[in-house]
Amino acid sequence: MTSQPLADLTDADLAHVLHPYTDPRRHAETGPLTIVRGEGVRVFDEQGRDYIEGLAGLWCTALGWGETRLAEVAARQMGELGFYHLFGSKAHGPAVRLAEKLAAMVPVEDGRVFFANSGSEANDTAIKLIRYLNNARGRPAKKKIIARDRAYHGVTLATASLTGLANNHRSFDLPMEGVLRAACPHYWRNGKPGESEEEFATRLADELDRMIVAEGADTVAAFFAEPVMGAGGVIVPPATYFDKIQAVLAAHDVLLVADEVITGFGRTGAMFGAETYDIRPDMMTLAKGLSSGYLPISALVVKGDLYRVIAEEAGRIGTLGHGFTYGGHPVSAAVALETLAIYEERDIIGHVRRVAPAFQAALRKLADHPLVGEARGIGLIGALELVADKESRTPFDPALGMGGKVMAAAQTEGVILRAMGDAVAFAPPLVIDEAEIAQLFGRVGRALDAVLAATVGGK
Repeated sequence: MTSQPLADLTDADLAHVLHPYTDPRRHAETGPLTIVRGEGVRVFDEQGRDYIEGLAGLWCTALGWGETRLAEVAARQMGELGFYHLFGSKAHGPAVRLAEKLAAMVPVEDGRVFFANSGSEANDTAIKLIRYLNNARGRPAKKKIIARDRAYHGVTLATASLTGLANNHRSFDLPMEGVLRAACPHYWRNGKPGESEEEFATRLADELDRMIVAEGADTVAAFFAEPVMGAGGVIVPPATYFDKIQAVLAAHDVLLVADEVITGFGRTGAMFGAETYDIRPDMMTLAKGLSSGYLPISALVVKGDLYRVIAEEAGRIGTLGHGFTYGGHPVSAAVALETLAIYEERDIIGHVRRVAPAFQAALRKLADHPLVGEARGIGLIGALELVADKESRTPFDPALGMGGKVMAAAQTEGVILRAMGDAVAFAPPLVIDEAEIAQLFGRVGRALDAVLAATVGGK
């Protein structure tokens, strides 16, 4: 197969592709960055230039690029059973074995696994099943869902409503009714003067308790939370936060859904973020690292006692009227199983724990840069918060687009990152080594210097 000339690809892209999370007018002026191959923690453009992928694609390519074992498994499964479904009591080996494996791994008691294709679909399924089981329990009013400011749970109508980011709502007529908004647990930005992390966590838990009481606990069904908030700016929870939040939820019989789409499979230095922060979820959503991003697959794991209520209701109706054609696709499931096997065989969790100190030290060293107000993170995930004034923590005027400028400068230096407002996120492949970490942050440091010189004249 011969590759198309770059000019032809660019012209075709501009003529036919509607890009997600892209300004179409600006894209028409700049054109795409066309990536043609990947190797390890790097991807390469059509001119052969390398970029360290500082966000593992979209938080997902944990094993990096060029993992031949996954390609071989996919080809073998494609030859044996290229497609089959799970509708109407059908089954196939890869999906069953993957469900068995996940149920044994996750901190969800007696978990039952429902497969989908993306984190959005997994979270959307959780919302639907929460409604379903409360109807089954004779509690039709208990449907409201709490999500946090700056949360990210997906882009379907329902999950985008849970997502707490303005651009996911503007002109989409969102959020939908029935979503309550809790405070973002960003201690550096939202803590009061003199307030400790523990006091901040207590205040947020008290606010949550008052919200539930004011709404009526008989109307509030669930609380969705990422262990570490990803697309909202890599917000690491303050000390004692989840302990206090979970106590409030338990007191009001409100379910906890842990969105592990980004934090699952080693990102925080444990297999799941729930283990890092002692979260005991009723449901857990998984995607991204489940297949190292090599094929689309996601999963919702439901606690056993909830599953039994859902099963009883489905038996009364005669079916569980929900599913996706490609949910549990045999090729995706086979690749996911092999991905989990590689994590174990190569001790990827141990590797993350070994290199995370170097990653976090290099990240925090950039907190000394004049443009950076806070460097935060855990394991192999982190962010830099850009500010106009470090002492007062005054943010930049959004019209300046400072996050985007740093992202563009980093790309010029050979690093692909993602800016969420003025927070610049890092989540490289979990296989990154210390030398690559040093190179990554060296390039980012030069990018920050370039933006400083160009934007504020080095002052």
